[in-house]
Amino acid sequence: MKIINPVLRGFYSDPSVVRVGHTYYAATSTFEWWPGVRLQESTDLAHWRPLPCPLRRVSQLDMRGVPSGGGIWAPDLSYADGKFWLIFTDVKIVNGAFKDCTNYLTVADDIHGPWSEPYRLDGIGFDASLFHDADGRKYLVQQTWDFRDGHHPFDGITLTQLDPSSMRLLPETERRIWKGTDVKVTEGPHLYRKDGWYYLFCAEGGTQYEHQESVARSRSLDADSFEAMPGEPFIGNYTTPDSYLQKQGHGALFDTPSGEWYYASLCARPWRHATEPSRGVRGWCTLGRETSIQKVYWDEDGWPRVEGGPAGKREVEAPSDAIAMKGIPADASQHDDFTEKDLTLDWCTPRVPFTEKMGTTGDGTLTLYGQGSLADAFDLSLVARRWQAFDFDAEASIDFAPRTYRQMAGLTNYYNDHEWTWAYLTCEEGRTVLLTAEYDFGTLTTHREEEVMLPQGIHRLWLRTQVRTGWYTYSYSLDHKDWHEIPVRFDAAHLSDDYIAERYGGFFTGAFVGLAAVDLSGYRAPARFGHFDYRELSAEPRPDEV
Repeated sequence: MKIINPVLRGFYSDPSVVRVGHTYYAATSTFEWWPGVRLQESTDLAHWRPLPCPLRRVSQLDMRGVPSGGGIWAPDLSYADGKFWLIFTDVKIVNGAFKDCTNYLTVADDIHGPWSEPYRLDGIGFDASLFHDADGRKYLVQQTWDFRDGHHPFDGITLTQLDPSSMRLLPETERRIWKGTDVKVTEGPHLYRKDGWYYLFCAEGGTQYEHQESVARSRSLDADSFEAMPGEPFIGNYTTPDSYLQKQGHGALFDTPSGEWYYASLCARPWRHATEPSRGVRGWCTLGRETSIQKVYWDEDGWPRVEGGPAGKREVEAPSDAIAMKGIPADASQHDDFTEKDLTLDWCTPRVPFTEKMGTTGDGTLTLYGQGSLADAFDLSLVARRWQAFDFDAEASIDFAPRTYRQMAGLTNYYNDHEWTWAYLTCEEGRTVLLTAEYDFGTLTTHREEEVMLPQGIHRLWLRTQVRTGWYTYSYSLDHKDWHEIPVRFDAAHLSDDYIAERYGGFFTGAFVGLAAVDLSGYRAPARFGHFDYRELSAEPRPDEV
């Protein structure tokens, strides 16, 4: 059996993996998207099944108004004392000198929940993890944020002991255990113990193309006692621009029941426009940061190494003791008739849960009540799912009767509240029309020259988007048979982590496709969606775009 990377396609970044018996569990970041923290399970590392998210109550997580790219950063999942422990960071500021982050701990006896109300720990830095030592002591390990001018903001890795009886940290035990290498931007720490050594795995270089994972070790947990692994980084793709996988690092080490070792990390798969030079532009990652798994061995000096070298491999041998997963779909295609009273695990909502304020689902209809614009970070009626393939079609039926241009509803390709496009119904001069628009960091461009005026009395139709690696379009149909493409081709690079990173600090999530309703009049005009289809065509980038 082969592990084909990435094993989790689309926006599944910063993986933390823990094994309980013969089952592996992975937790990944969700940032401003609700519900908080994605969980997956596997028994063979090649196929993964989604599990209910642990943070599903506003009492556990309040993200209303958080900036794009804020919210849940790099959760850590562990298992000890007969229960699961989940550490997560809630970040309230993305750009600027401050982060205003808070680290929380929630626990559960069963991976499916219920998960406890969170225990507030500290705000020293983000990307915290929990280390359970062999003597029963527990430590919070975290990046350290230094806001002072003249100081590098990434101030090494801080260790603080946790009292499990009170679920509180002991501040007097706080100490920096490693400064990091000259690559800097030291974050995402995970601590392990093996053969009398403490091994510290940390991401460095930032999460773009300079990203890497570094390893340090020490015989103790004393202050500044860790020394870095000599030679090349443990994993990273800075020096391998032609590798299929890029940006690897920021993950977790784990073993198998028979003693094999693996490492899960974020990765990305860029594409380039045909006009862009192979060395001048590393590429555009529209699927965001995904999850890869590499096999690990230990060298004669006791250091961990990735099989095949720091660049990693696309295909990796699965564990010899793997138990094959059954019933896992070959791709992430989705069909939703909205017959259930709750949204399925494919769907996300920005910052807040799906409630009756946003809409309802069931009996074959998803009803969204118009709220703020797609640039709103507080009150937005949007349900969306990750892009998980480079080529796909997505379509939905919509029944919407706008009375003013302030009322809009339709199908959107969306990165965040700064960057999105959509095809939407609205009202112009008393007639229902279909328009396309692009919002690019505050600049709204509406393609009125391609306006489609619907026949009088018609307010139901089908909308479709066709994504083809480097570009995408919108189409409509009045009968679900004859489709008419709106002749506006959008550049998919605008929905990539890399395009966002050129302008903004929260560039972590990749693109989404979804359904939205807006009513700037404040009357909550309803838009009714009868079905949604997401059909994957190719998980690989189109050759003419690379």
